Amino acid sequence: MKKITISIALLFGVLMGNAQDTTCTMVTLHKVFKFDFYTSEVVRSFKHVEGSVFIDVGYNVECLHLWDGSRSTRKVVITYDDGEVIEQVVDSKDNSYYITGPARVEVKTPKIKR
Repeated sequence: MKKITISIALLFGVLMGNAQDTTCTMVTLHKVFKFDFYTSEVVRSFKHVEGSVFIDVGYNVECLHLWDGSRSTRKVVITYDDGEVIEQVVDSKDNSYYITGPARVEVKTPKIKR
């Protein structure tokens, strides 16, 4: 019985040690918000006028919420630590995307769909 209890405790410790946290970033036309994934509380925000937004994703999951409020697309470039680069053009009216790190994410300026 003692061995079963110890085995369960070790299994629980291993599972919790590999758990990944989720962070969230919302990119709008003129502002960037960082917020808590579980409570939706804004942790910090800053103005963004032009150019790309860069997000460093550590050993966790990033929820990227693109909200431009109109039919538009953005180019998102994900660069992983092993050198792999993924470029995608995604809808940014009100869409969420998930990225597993470690990686660096570049969100480029929106292009309006006609």
